[in-house]
Amino acid sequence: MPQVPQTLDALAVRTWCGLALEALGRAREEIDAINVYPVADGDTGTNLYLTVESAAAAVEAVFVGYETVTGVVGPTGSAPSGAVSTKVTGAGLPTLADAVRAMAHGALIGARGNSGTILAQLLRGMAQVLAADGEVDGAAGGETDGATDGESAHTDGQALRLALRQAADSARQAVAHPVEGTVLTVATAAAEAATGTEGDCGTVACAAYEGARAALMATPGQLAVLERAGVVDAGGRGLLAVLAALAETFTGESPGAGRVAGEVHTRVNGMDGVSGVDRVDGVGRVDVNGVCVDSRPGEEGPAFEVTYLLEAEDADVARLRARLDRLGNSLVVVGGDGLWNVHVHADDAGAAVEAGVEAGRPYRIRITHFGLGDAHTAGAAGRPPRERAQRAVVAVVPGEGLAGLYAEAGATTVLARPGEPPASGELVEAVRRAHAREVVLLPNDADLRHTAAAAAEQARTEGVRVALIPTRSAVQGIAALAVHEPERRFDEDVVAMTSAAGATRYAEVAVAERQSWTMAGICQAGDVLGLIDGDVAVIGSDITATAETVLDRMLAAGGEMVTLVLGDDAPGSIAAHLEARVRESYLAVDTVAYRGGRQGALLLIGVE
Repeated sequence: MPQVPQTLDALAVRTWCGLALEALGRAREEIDAINVYPVADGDTGTNLYLTVESAAAAVEAVFVGYETVTGVVGPTGSAPSGAVSTKVTGAGLPTLADAVRAMAHGALIGARGNSGTILAQLLRGMAQVLAADGEVDGAAGGETDGATDGESAHTDGQALRLALRQAADSARQAVAHPVEGTVLTVATAAAEAATGTEGDCGTVACAAYEGARAALMATPGQLAVLERAGVVDAGGRGLLAVLAALAETFTGESPGAGRVAGEVHTRVNGMDGVSGVDRVDGVGRVDVNGVCVDSRPGEEGPAFEVTYLLEAEDADVARLRARLDRLGNSLVVVGGDGLWNVHVHADDAGAAVEAGVEAGRPYRIRITHFGLGDAHTAGAAGRPPRERAQRAVVAVVPGEGLAGLYAEAGATTVLARPGEPPASGELVEAVRRAHAREVVLLPNDADLRHTAAAAAEQARTEGVRVALIPTRSAVQGIAALAVHEPERRFDEDVVAMTSAAGATRYAEVAVAERQSWTMAGICQAGDVLGLIDGDVAVIGSDITATAETVLDRMLAAGGEMVTLVLGDDAPGSIAAHLEARVRESYLAVDTVAYRGGRQGALLLIGVE
């Protein structure tokens, strides 16, 4: 048996995240299939997977950051300015506090759907205990064992018990109207089982798993919609997989492997809990007899799911909760320290977003229409499943402004924040969300080529015909989308879109973050860089002047259309200046400008 950690440390957190991601990857389709609450939209497994994927990536980034700064620590023991952490261990590894904070933050910014948002709060609750300074006190669960030596107080079974208790309590507080028979019930049962267990981390984790497992099997008796469907709660099933990974982290073995433990319309076996689900429709999308499934049984379900990240103060968030609670249901607001993840189902999606604007600064806004075929929609009984569209376009975009532009043109968008590229699973989810037989995928970033190719391959295994157009910039994607005609034969449409993208040169204007060697010479931090087709071509000191030089070089080879996409930090007059430059110097060349929002670059330029 491979050596396993006996105490909680950064390596244990890293191992747990990796095992949880693998477990959810194996169980994703099964969990999607039994997803009938709060909305029968078949994406709980995928949402949980994407949430943990973001958490695992954040933990991995902390380890990479420590490897980067090892050996360059100053005499006081602090890391260089801008490093991932300011605490360095003797082995060059992050501390437990570093790892759990990264895990919680990664889950928060990557949380998807109702269950993913709740899981993010569960992980945040654990981090609040495990990353606390000094002695573990009773604030998280009313227990102490006399541990007093700082970091070591957070590494044993006692700390894990307290962390699980805090996780369950904080998740309940984040949900506006908690319902029993859900992931909240399973989390509470895990915490209670752990609280009554003495021993090391492995013993506590196994007890939590067993408590959660028993609670999961009881969920059909607590929620009528689960009983009618003959399934357990999908969110609770996902949490069981995460707890199984936690137990495996400390024992090296999968809890409950090879054991059968009763049936509640569902056979339970295997390392992750529920498998071999008896489904009634072959795909798990059960008939819920027309009953609206939501966080308040008996109410009609709103038409939209609205989610966004929000930068806001605690007092403003309290008012936001009250307003959103009046607008809709399935309300979950998680986070803290100025950053929150907001999830709500509402008929007035615009009002839900406006409430966020009044509270602070929302971004990564996602609005999903549940569709007439969903059981969530009032009066859906007897309606046939929603037909797939013949063709759709899925595009990665770097800012909220461009996301709106692409959406208006009919594309399904995946938002890529600066420094946070989407994973292949997120692209696959977008392809599924497009709900089409044929999909054209626009990565709009050279660095996403392999990620997009992996997503396309996965989608093809699910029966979707996918064509990947290797767009390297959002302006190339705009050109491709402009010639998209769904009525054409698929191959002809792909050829036309590929030709339009390939005929578009692209550039961007950005500010250098550090001194670097470039194709145009050495740049210093703060210099303005003009990149053409991915390479630095101009180094300047003025944003507008640099942009004009870049545009002149691009138009020297000819062009008919200039597209400008302005970031939030671009000078307000730059678009008018460049449009005037084109009018005065280049006959028969048209210019169009868009607002891109927070897109990383100050300005994107396309020349067709």
